[in-house]
Amino acid sequence: MSNFRIIPLIILLSTFFLLFTGCGGGGGSSNNGGAASSNSAKIEMGGGIQGTPLSLAGNVTTFAGSPGSTDGIGPEASFNGPAHITTDGTNLYVTDQLNNTIRKITISTGAVTTIAGNPFIHGSADGIGNTARFYAPDGITTDGTNLYVTDYKNNTIREINISSGSVTTIAGNSSSYGSANGQGVAATFNRPRGITTDGSYLYVVDAGNNTIRKIEISTGIVSTLAGTAGITGSNDGIGAQASFNNPSGITSDGANLYVSDENNDTIRKIVISTGNVTTLAGTVGISGSNDGTGTSASFNHPEDVTTDGLNLYVADDNNNTIRMIEISTGNVTTLAGIAGVNGCQDGIGTSASFNHPWGIINYGTNLYVVDGGNNTIRKIVISSVSVTTLAGVPASEDGIGNAARFNQPAHITTDGTNLFIADQQNNTIRKLEISTGIVTTLAGTAGNSGSTDGVGPAASFHYPDGITTDGKNLYVSDFGNNDIRKVEISTGAVTTLAGTVGNSGSADGIGSTASFNHPRGITTDGSSLYVVDGSNNTIRKIDIESGSVITIAGSAGIVGTVDGIGSSARFNYPCDITTDGTNLYVTDSINDTIRKIVISTSSVTTLAGTAGSYGSTDGNGSSARFNYPTGITTDGTNLYANDYNNGIIRKIVISSGVVTTFAGSIGIYGDADGIGTAAKFNGPWGITTDGTNLYVTDIFNNMIRKIN
Repeated sequence: MSNFRIIPLIILLSTFFLLFTGCGGGGGSSNNGGAASSNSAKIEMGGGIQGTPLSLAGNVTTFAGSPGSTDGIGPEASFNGPAHITTDGTNLYVTDQLNNTIRKITISTGAVTTIAGNPFIHGSADGIGNTARFYAPDGITTDGTNLYVTDYKNNTIREINISSGSVTTIAGNSSSYGSANGQGVAATFNRPRGITTDGSYLYVVDAGNNTIRKIEISTGIVSTLAGTAGITGSNDGIGAQASFNNPSGITSDGANLYVSDENNDTIRKIVISTGNVTTLAGTVGISGSNDGTGTSASFNHPEDVTTDGLNLYVADDNNNTIRMIEISTGNVTTLAGIAGVNGCQDGIGTSASFNHPWGIINYGTNLYVVDGGNNTIRKIVISSVSVTTLAGVPASEDGIGNAARFNQPAHITTDGTNLFIADQQNNTIRKLEISTGIVTTLAGTAGNSGSTDGVGPAASFHYPDGITTDGKNLYVSDFGNNDIRKVEISTGAVTTLAGTVGNSGSADGIGSTASFNHPRGITTDGSSLYVVDGSNNTIRKIDIESGSVITIAGSAGIVGTVDGIGSSARFNYPCDITTDGTNLYVTDSINDTIRKIVISTSSVTTLAGTAGSYGSTDGNGSSARFNYPTGITTDGTNLYANDYNNGIIRKIVISSGVVTTFAGSIGIYGDADGIGTAAKFNGPWGITTDGTNLYVTDIFNNMIRKIN
């Protein structure tokens, strides 16, 4: 990560789960009605307790959660965004996408080990075992001797010798993408996904090109079997006459290939000898969950497909079901799970539940499913449709300390007694009791995205991001819904304060007449909320009592770096916000700067960093450098900011703009606890303070870290 620039863009979950997530979070402003503090000189400010400067030794410990990269047996193991799966009959092999690793599961014992890649470093280097590097590995297949992996963000095809763990690149070039046929590195791919083999050839779903590619294993020669690069569609036909729309999974019965054509909601058949493409099941443009024959059946973003020679088995991602298709007739039935119901329940057939099943493989009498949203591997006995969990633990479990599980926690706030976390990929608001470490779910249901107001689990969110509190209520920027939600702490009752679901825009107004465009960070002074409206590149103010929304800085749709007053100022995808009661402080992420806004005048200046110049240098004001700063909080005297791409925590003296680094090691990622540079983070994102300690959401470790 240290060798090149990473800009984490928020991409709503569709055919590919997001690799990086959004911003928002606790930091604050004065509130006379806030939670009580043991020190009467300290006051609650927008979700951070401030009043006296923090005295920190820089000691980092893990307060709750567990990294999703742990090896172990069954539920002792953990994954982080597992994607696809294959088997040699003795072991399962899984692409653990967000860990950038390849994992091995011994079927007989459930023991999970990491055989290639490093969970804290992505790249493209060939090598043996953990010296090799991947970048979001996706599809995986095996001929019994080697594994073949589509290295999604490297645009390459990798080979792993199972016995030695040696990784080599056999086709594609990590420095360029495209659709060129050729031999080895002369060929180019564009976001390759599914892959299968007949022992002599590899067949690759080249998703970004909407084509199916063929690779001769012995020579590395790449050709295009079906589809035309750059043309999206649903046409049946031979070779280049056929078209696809974001195809994802692929399998073979020896004579034919079967492809899950995800955005077309169909399953396609390709005769290998002729390249003839037909539609076996589903209807283009009609998403649903109907069982039936051929076009009378419907799917909802089918992600992956496998076969036993007579039937196809489909991971129907958005339906949270496993479907079976009889190849000879095209008849589709639902084997396990219930359409529209997500969960992690083991059981028989429709009594079992899944959370975005992504990968699937058949071996003998069993199916093995990558239950991506749960970060688990499930086993289905085909004859009885019995579903059990083979390895991993759901990423939404409540519990104490490291027994709790999070799924990319975004931002964090506190009332002095509890921490509140926007658990973004779970679409929930979590509560963490500071004194005990007990984690519970306050609102929303894991895996259930939506916009419903309601109490506790009856409410739903869509990628909740920023979070702040006035001591009685939480205020959440619901990124995917483009609105601001209110959560009553005592009851978990959720209501919508401002914005309209699905209506992105920049209009000022009252309540639902106002519009937002991917709101991110949020803070409060007790009477008003201040929101980073990320995709509008503006700062918005909401009167809590009336729901009236106005824009106080920046101009919607205009990107820049300009200091100035109100609409004359410019931002570049700002991320988070905090306040000391007089001023607002904003992490202007793509500008790599910390901005200051005087609340009374809306005057915007740059406090630290220089726009267009990223790095990790400590220094005074414009001489300091950041690399995509995200979360920010304050004790009233200093600012504390997560420097995401550097993997460190920075301190900024407000009066002077002096920037220092006090936790984490620049460009070195991990989950190690320790003091100062001995500690390691993997995506520090949200940050808040209880007046004594800092608390950081370590997003790709799925942990909450404490710094004292």
